[in-house]
Amino acid sequence: MSDLELIKKFVAPDEQEEAIKKLNAGYPVQYIIGNVDFYGSIINVDNNVLIPRFETEFLVDKTIKCLKSLNIRALNVLEIGTGSGCIAISLKKNLDCEIDAIDINKNAIKIASENARNNQVDINFQVLDIHYFQTDKKYDLIISNPPYVPLGSKVDVKIKYEPQDAIYAAQNGLYFYNIILGKIKNNLNNDYLIAFEIGDKQGELIKKIVHYYLPFAHIKVERDLNNYERYVFISNKQILI
Repeated sequence: MSDLELIKKFVAPDEQEEAIKKLNAGYPVQYIIGNVDFYGSIINVDNNVLIPRFETEFLVDKTIKCLKSLNIRALNVLEIGTGSGCIAISLKKNLDCEIDAIDINKNAIKIASENARNNQVDINFQVLDIHYFQTDKKYDLIISNPPYVPLGSKVDVKIKYEPQDAIYAAQNGLYFYNIILGKIKNNLNNDYLIAFEIGDKQGELIKKIVHYYLPFAHIKVERDLNNYERYVFISNKQILI
């Protein structure tokens, strides 16, 4: 369905002219209609959260398949940088697990909590900066789609309407992988899976970061439907997906 068709379907007739003006100015249609269909769930969005994309649907799908192939029962899950809550909600619907989901943005946590209620799932959301993450809890699965676009990169003009701190990262886009792995390396169960969405061409660089914090881990870089490097999976077991 085209963006114009979405507006005609979801926007009230007396508001469609203004909505089309926004669309023609480059404003994302997802923000105009207020929601996205993500992995079978309706996820409400506004400009406090990153728009869920199909690449992230594949992160969820590949993570579920990877857990199955590794025979890891993900009872305790941590999502870092939950945004709209789309990843946590999708995992909760498909895994028998408890999920802690954190984000630095209190408005994002509010939206994520509303999305969880709308989708009838129970998730432990918390406003928390990953820099201050500290717990003795052990996790079977840690998943994140952190900011990974290098500062100064040229991107789609529509991205300017999305929260910039959810998109760009220092250290050539690698900053948060360093922070996350440094913070969670002692919070992994004996059998574990870490799943990241990444930028294309970041795979080998992230492997080096992983080996620094988890020198004995198995690592696999996976590509998206456009054949770009897009995911990294890390485990104590050999990854066969």
